[in-house]
Amino acid sequence: MDINNLFTDAGMRAFTDAQRDQHMSDASQYGQLADIISRRLEQTEIDGDRAFSARIRAWKVGRKIRSMEKHSRKAAASAEALYASYVNQVLELPARRELAEARKAEKKAAKQGPAVLAAKSLDKTISHFAGSVANGIVNGTLPAGQGGEYLDAQVHQFPMAAGAEQMRGPRTVNDFFPRQEGRQ
Repeated sequence: MDINNLFTDAGMRAFTDAQRDQHMSDASQYGQLADIISRRLEQTEIDGDRAFSARIRAWKVGRKIRSMEKHSRKAAASAEALYASYVNQVLELPARRELAEARKAEKKAAKQGPAVLAAKSLDKTISHFAGSVANGIVNGTLPAGQGGEYLDAQVHQFPMAAGAEQMRGPRTVNDFFPRQEGRQ
């Protein structure tokens, strides 16, 4: 047998067919032998046998050759499984990988649509804030000499918006919940 020929589709098919046929032939011969041996031993009496002793003896001897038949049938099935596995794992693998790569590229292309939209949105946001820096607003503070956005009357109404907490220090719970009479 040429080992290089074994690693082709035709070579593997020929090998597994030969093995399968050999094992199936062996299995059928074992089955015929088991029948012959069992029938002959059932009819042969040995001195001192009781009722059904010959049948029990025939079954005990016959089951060994029936086991050989069973294993030959399994070996024939394994030969077919060898060919199927070779085709699946070796011959069809490049085509499956190519198909998987195409699907992966298709999914990637489908995902890039939302990514492009998100990138455009981020560009707009950056250009907006870059324009704010150009107008003089840096880190949320106005340059010296410009007035705040809130009127003086609103400073007392919205102290956090006007930066009043920086003048008084950090806020406490009492700033949010005024004291009532009778409570401390």
